[in-house]
Amino acid sequence: MTTIKESSTIQQNKKTALEMCPVTFTMEKIGGYWKPIIIYHLSKESKRYNELKKAIPAITEKMLIQHLKQLENDGLVIREAKPVVPPFVTYRLSDSGQKIIPVIDAMANWAFEHIGDPN
Repeated sequence: MTTIKESSTIQQNKKTALEMCPVTFTMEKIGGYWKPIIIYHLSKESKRYNELKKAIPAITEKMLIQHLKQLENDGLVIREAKPVVPPFVTYRLSDSGQKIIPVIDAMANWAFEHIGDPN
């Protein structure tokens, strides 16, 4: 992978946008297709990797692993590994991740109101 030059104009513009726009900051953390879906499935209880995979059957293993790592790095998901054989790993929302649930719930409620709406 190539390294990103931190002083580039694009990186400076991105940093400014993240600092000045709360929607840009939020989208940086939970944006994309899969992250909100993962958060939604972790909103009620912690889940093991296979439980998440079953709950979101359309996601590939690569995408699930990648997004779980990103969510963990952003402090929204906590990965707990128990030192047993076979490995027992669970994922749950952090306090910060729990605070995003009203946003995810609002998205879900909007969908329930508009599914099947031709407009």
